[in-house]
Amino acid sequence: MPAASELRPGMTVALEGNLFRVIEAVYHSGTAQQKGVVHAKLRNLRTGVVVDRRFRPEERVEEVALERRVMEYLYNDGEMFYFMDPETYDQVPVPAAMIGDLEVFLQPNQRIPVEFHEGRPVALAFPETVDLRVVHTSQPLRERESHVYKPAILENGLEVLVPQFIAEGDIVRINVYTRAYVDRVGKRGA
Repeated sequence: MPAASELRPGMTVALEGNLFRVIEAVYHSGTAQQKGVVHAKLRNLRTGVVVDRRFRPEERVEEVALERRVMEYLYNDGEMFYFMDPETYDQVPVPAAMIGDLEVFLQPNQRIPVEFHEGRPVALAFPETVDLRVVHTSQPLRERESHVYKPAILENGLEVLVPQFIAEGDIVRINVYTRAYVDRVGKRGA
């Protein structure tokens, strides 16, 4: 079991019977009279709720190893999302609460890693960015200007702000967690 001072983003730990993913962990060294402390931001894998927690640097935490399998997204029925193992064809239901607002980035037949703990799915490992086609936006005003943004609707229905040079049909890279434009990765017709 690692000490709290060894917590790193991406680790999965068990606390009070729940699994948490470490989002951020910052070690603050102490002074002569006050001991150091580790401030951690943790996401509950079951509920998706983010909590802040303080640990003593020497406090032990239980690290949990998750099994990761790439699965294919099939469909959802409103309460559950169904994924299929492409090798065994086993279907696994995942509760909608586990996916949360990232549902908009799931496309049918998309392959995505699903993490399991003791045979049960506990998390989806979404990529940090996805590439999506712009289906509607106003005409570009200038080819090079990138500090002025305009709204654009993407193929999954998401509306984001993009630079003026983006046109309909362009493929843009979007950060999944902030839903912000990152880069243009393909021009229309290319």
